[in-house]
Amino acid sequence: MKNVSIYLSSAVMMLVIACSQNAITGRSQLNLVPESQLQEMAKSEYQTFLSQNKVVSSGASKDAEMVKRVGARIASAVTQYYRGQGLAKELEGYQWEYNLVNSKDVNAWCMPGGKIVVYTGLLPVTQNEAALAVVVGHEVAHAVAKHGSERMSQGMLQQIGGVALDAALSSKTAETRNLFMTAYGVGSQVGGLLPHSRKQELEADRLGLIYTALAGYNPREAVPLWQRMAALSNGQKPPQFLSTHPTEQNRIAQLQKEMPNALKYYKPMTK
Repeated sequence: MKNVSIYLSSAVMMLVIACSQNAITGRSQLNLVPESQLQEMAKSEYQTFLSQNKVVSSGASKDAEMVKRVGARIASAVTQYYRGQGLAKELEGYQWEYNLVNSKDVNAWCMPGGKIVVYTGLLPVTQNEAALAVVVGHEVAHAVAKHGSERMSQGMLQQIGGVALDAALSSKTAETRNLFMTAYGVGSQVGGLLPHSRKQELEADRLGLIYTALAGYNPREAVPLWQRMAALSNGQKPPQFLSTHPTEQNRIAQLQKEMPNALKYYKPMTK
């Protein structure tokens, strides 16, 4: 019993130490994995993903050119926003990349360090550049608010256990890699193990709208976008992008509630 008590006390202490306050949301989060390690994993996994999938060249595709343009604008907006809040260090190590991948999946994601992928299957749903910016802003918000790190940490406690944490990270076991890919929405089993929480979704919606507006895109496009998303899942299996995202009408209502604040940041881009 004494050994069990010592183990439990150590586990509780580890959790307390691993919890930190997010600088941009103000919410306490469980982060077992340092951001620097996540960014290193992201660099490797991102390049592996691109090598195993068909990347659309921006030189030969206006859609790919649009993805890079949207990605660059969102990245600039996020960087300026954090700098304006005195939080530039929070994005230390970010090396933004944005790629369009040929896939029928309705999906997009962002890994730590700003590694972004948009799938071609998403574009018929977004329909325009501003709506695409809404999606990219939302996914970037998940990454910079460290939601993936939070989900991965929770998954590690559930599947691997805190005792094996150091070993899992050093050897990059299959379980650790799968947790990483699932936490950041990559692969066919998105949301199967680690769905976003309501708090995370509300944070990503709120911040994503701000980033969209700061990038010079009309955040109002979020409402018809999510209406189109909801229509896709009517009576059918939801598209991959929606597998970790609630499709209820309260999401649209929440977006409309957040819209006046987002519009304060909106200055249409000049051509």
